[in-house]
Amino acid sequence: MIISCGEALVDVLPTGQVVPGGGPMNVAVAAARLGSPTAFLGRLSTDEAGDQIWAHLRASGVDLRAAQRGPEPTARAIVTTVPVQSFRFEGEGTADASMSVLDASAFDSGPHIVHGGTLGFFRGTTADVLADWIESPELAASLVSFDPNVRPQIIGDRDRWWSYANRWLARADIVKGSDEDLDWMGVSASQLLDRGPKVVLRTLGADGVEAFLANGDQVIVPAVEADFVDAVGAGDSFSGAVLFRLDQAGPAPRSEDAGSEGVGSRDRRLRDVSALDLAWWQETLEFAVRVAAITVSRPGADPPWAGEIN
Repeated sequence: MIISCGEALVDVLPTGQVVPGGGPMNVAVAAARLGSPTAFLGRLSTDEAGDQIWAHLRASGVDLRAAQRGPEPTARAIVTTVPVQSFRFEGEGTADASMSVLDASAFDSGPHIVHGGTLGFFRGTTADVLADWIESPELAASLVSFDPNVRPQIIGDRDRWWSYANRWLARADIVKGSDEDLDWMGVSASQLLDRGPKVVLRTLGADGVEAFLANGDQVIVPAVEADFVDAVGAGDSFSGAVLFRLDQAGPAPRSEDAGSEGVGSRDRRLRDVSALDLAWWQETLEFAVRVAAITVSRPGADPPWAGEIN
């Protein structure tokens, strides 16, 4: 199962329309709509906006058995698209940042694909809960995806942000970040690879995306032309599409199980991303940019369903 953990909030678009949003929630919706068994792990408010988010996740086929509800308000992101797209966040003590415990007993022993990033990995008590979980032995065989999705306007304490980012980077197999993310972090793709991830995906907006593999291989895929409305949720849709492709790649046996039991072994892990060659990544990135192109052609974070992909 793909488990996307972190925040869910509402985006207030320039038109005044209020729509569900939040990086990890968008990733869950994108992966589920493409056809992967996907769960959202986070805390939603019991207010009207929380009900809207809950209904959106359920309608998209996202598993909500491990999601929490609480009385704290829903955070809001005020979206501006002129002169460039930016977000202004509203909400302290909001539900997304208020997880105090995590119950993953609804999931089987895995292994899983676990994704996190944006706001949930460093805000409030949620940050510690998720970081502790990502480091736990129960996820040792799972594949971890991390998207820092930096929002400088709400990072008041850069050292605190890095303290959580470092914990995720130490466990991540895949890191996806925009060129602006990496510039703000002051790191290159090669420096991130030196820290342990097997793949770094660097998105370049209208110029496409680059993949940097630990073995030194690189590939760049151009963006797909689209009737642009806004870029809200485009990067999250891209991430969801990559995770969907990884889910489709399926599990592989541990090397020590490759003998008589082979792929039928019960002791399995997800396929080592290092074993996925450049051709696989080329096809995956081409698929993911098509998914993102559909998202930018409509308002808000509205990822496509599988039947919409050409």
